[in-house]
Amino acid sequence: MTYQAEFRVWRGDSTGGSFESYRVEVHEGEVVLDLVHRLQATQAPDLAVRWNCKAGKCGSCSAEINGRPRLLCMTRMSTLSPDEPVVITPLRAFPVLRDLVTDVSFNYAKAREIPGFIPPAGLGPGEYRMQQEDVERSQEFRKCIECFLCQDTCHVVRDHEENKSVFAGPRFLMRVAELDMHPLDAAAEAGLDRRATAQDVHGLGYCNITKCCTEVCPEQIRITDNALIPLKERVADLKYHPLVWLGSRIGLRRKD
Repeated sequence: MTYQAEFRVWRGDSTGGSFESYRVEVHEGEVVLDLVHRLQATQAPDLAVRWNCKAGKCGSCSAEINGRPRLLCMTRMSTLSPDEPVVITPLRAFPVLRDLVTDVSFNYAKAREIPGFIPPAGLGPGEYRMQQEDVERSQEFRKCIECFLCQDTCHVVRDHEENKSVFAGPRFLMRVAELDMHPLDAAAEAGLDRRATAQDVHGLGYCNITKCCTEVCPEQIRITDNALIPLKERVADLKYHPLVWLGSRIGLRRKD
């Protein structure tokens, strides 16, 4: 089936812009990125858009389609109404560089703020041993392709620019949770309290678990239920649970 679709694409840069309307031919089985490429080839050769793998694994082609953060390469035209315009805009939470390309360096700055995995003292490469259930628990979070759709849809980042300096966002709070759940992470022994830093440095308290990050994740990672809520519970335990508080004072480590 072939039909003509109306595309309304935001064109501009950091100084401002506007929507441009195009009529594009749509073929059966195509995704939005196919149509963006057709636009570039036939009507708008200077249209700026990021993309790489076209397989939903690189996270490059993030944008907003009809107001919803999505991957252009994973949004099938068959899921959109042929009778309504397809409106494409850049990610709203980040500064626009040009057209559909945004400056997502905020996310890389936040990534650098999170200390990496700290191996136990005395264990060398190849000597780590974990239970399969522990592997599976953190493996879900490792599916993240860093498309930053969760960062974009999080209203703490999206609607409040002033929060960016004190809030890491769901993607990187998920990273903190993953490391805190890791049975071999020796951060505590090295003097690093990941739970305390999640609250005091990375802004965990700003998250009010609306699950909007989970809803837009193209990898179906249950960010809120499996990472953010458990991390919040651990932070609450750290501050308010009397036995956990006592254990932290006498050097006991809780095994979650």
